Amino acid sequence: MIGMLHGQVDFIDAASAIIEVGGVGYETRMPSADLASMHAGQTVKVYTSLNVSQDAITLYGFSSLASKRMFLQLQKVSGIGPKVALSLLSTLPPERLAKAVADGDATALAKAPGLGKKGAQKIILELKGSIDLSQIEESSKEVRSAEDAGSEQVVEGLMSLGWRQQDALHAVQTVCESNRINVPLRDDDVPRVLKLALASLDRGR
Repeated sequence: MIGMLHGQVDFIDAASAIIEVGGVGYETRMPSADLASMHAGQTVKVYTSLNVSQDAITLYGFSSLASKRMFLQLQKVSGIGPKVALSLLSTLPPERLAKAVADGDATALAKAPGLGKKGAQKIILELKGSIDLSQIEESSKEVRSAEDAGSEQVVEGLMSLGWRQQDALHAVQTVCESNRINVPLRDDDVPRVLKLALASLDRGR
C-alpha cells in the first residue's frame, strides 16, 4: 500500500498530478483545490490511497490527512465510490464537508457533480455521528497555518458568498499574480485581494 508520496511535481492537469519520487512518476488523482495550489517543480508531501478495481489501479492523493480521512470515510457509505468521494472533496474542503454531514445539510453535499440529493441524504444518514468533526477541523487548521492563512481567509469569504472552492482559489491566485501582490498575504492585503477576486469572478459570469 502506498500511503504517502514526498517528491517533486512533474506535471499537472485538470484531474491529476504526476509526482516524481526517486525517479518514478506517480500519477495521482487529487481534489481540484489541491491541484490548484500546486505547480510544476514544487516539492510536495501528498497523502495517498490506492484503489484497485476490475479495470484500473488508481492512486488518489490529498494535501492533508483530513482530506484523506474524509475520502476513506465517504466510501464506507454504500454506493459511494472513490470518484464521487473525490468529487465531494473538490466541491467542499474536508472541515466544511464534515460540518455539512453533522448539520444534515444535504443541499451543500448535493452540489458535488455525480451525487444528487438522494445520494447526499444517504451520506448524512449513514455517516452522521460517526465523523470526528474536531479531528477533521484540527488537521485542516494545521495545514492552513503552515500555508497561506490570508489567502485561505479570502477563499473562505468567497465561498461564503456562494463561489466554488476551485473558482475562488483560481481567482485569488490570478489577482495576486496580475497585481504583483506577494504571498503569503499580509493581513492588510486581505480586504484588497477579496475585492479584486470578487470583481474577477463577477466578470467571468
